[in-house]
Amino acid sequence: MGEEERQEENQQSNSQIELTETSESTNQQGHEWPLKIKFDVPPYRTYHFHKQFRTGPNPNNFLKGVKWSPDGSCFLTSSEDNTLRLFSLPDNGSSDHVTACSSASEEDSYKAELVVSEGESVYDFCWYPYMSASDPVTCVFATTTRDHPIHLWDATSGLLRCTYRAYDAVDEITAAFSVSFNPAGTKVFAGYNKYVRVFDVHRPGRDFAQYSTLQGNKEGQTGIISAIAFCPAHTGMLATGSYSQTTAIYREDNMELLYVLHGQEGGVTQVQFSKDGNYLYTGARKDPYIMCWDIRKAVEVVYKLYRSSEDTNQRIAFDIESSGRHLGTGGQDGLVHIYDLQTGQWVSGFQVAADTVNGFSFHPFLPMATTSSGHRRFQMPEDDNEDLHLRGDENCASVWSFSYDFTAGEQC
Repeated sequence: MGEEERQEENQQSNSQIELTETSESTNQQGHEWPLKIKFDVPPYRTYHFHKQFRTGPNPNNFLKGVKWSPDGSCFLTSSEDNTLRLFSLPDNGSSDHVTACSSASEEDSYKAELVVSEGESVYDFCWYPYMSASDPVTCVFATTTRDHPIHLWDATSGLLRCTYRAYDAVDEITAAFSVSFNPAGTKVFAGYNKYVRVFDVHRPGRDFAQYSTLQGNKEGQTGIISAIAFCPAHTGMLATGSYSQTTAIYREDNMELLYVLHGQEGGVTQVQFSKDGNYLYTGARKDPYIMCWDIRKAVEVVYKLYRSSEDTNQRIAFDIESSGRHLGTGGQDGLVHIYDLQTGQWVSGFQVAADTVNGFSFHPFLPMATTSSGHRRFQMPEDDNEDLHLRGDENCASVWSFSYDFTAGEQC
């Protein structure tokens, strides 16, 4: 790309990106989370989507992940057809007249409000942490795809806001495998092979700070950095997971390595801190256990949470609900399991789909969650001209509503 083209892009991007640090209460102001969700009562399916994922040349298109926006107004799905779809939550989930939706229905609950197509397979995506539907400037999300730079997309128009480009030793664009905004929303942290590169949100282009995950004595974290998470307690720490089966804790300001955690049986695909920042949860590919680490000690695993994932290479996501008391995770058995984080004990489980539940995300303040499911299916040569005839509970996304004590509530 020529210098004039880069300058034009930067000028356009700077005029569009005025993302500023905001109080954390912006997204949650006035919202309450029920004091006690009745996880022992099976949730009901509020909305269901499957038909629109099967249009086009790939009837076997399957979902790979789903994430709620920070303000809870919508959720974003990623699928095998290199496409991200944004679904808005009707009435922001406040309607009292919602009826349960059946997965047997031939029609989707409603169509995606926004469809964004990438050129290659999507490795990771994330929301801007202070995204608010009432402020269109903040309505953005970042994606990283194979052989492409990091893209920042406008969640209202679907237009590309700007790109963040990293280059290798021969000055060719290298793709990030993971991407995350820092808690202040001022930096984009991206994971590469043995490197973490940090971009300034306000300066798109090829300017970045580069940090090796290996120390001078070859100690540290090797392999592809496949997951990044920041401590929500504002302690200035972040965790990175690697396909080398390790998780590392760093200081955010200078990427100083604090310690490395070993124990997962496969490549780490997700890391997430507890709400108070004292514990870290890690999950890995083809590893049936989510591990809980006390980062104040970081000597041994506090407990392990089981999920069915031994026979799939897919990323299987988990999430912690807003009050920080429970964790939900999918699995290849089509179930979502809920665990009590204080005891590490299984609380309940419910059937979500007829195939792998690879995405699970709690709503940021309502007693709701969204799931994505699906896996690649292979047709026999003689069946090339025939449809797969997938059922409504295969390769699908759903929104679930939990029961809760109506009179009990506390401020987030």
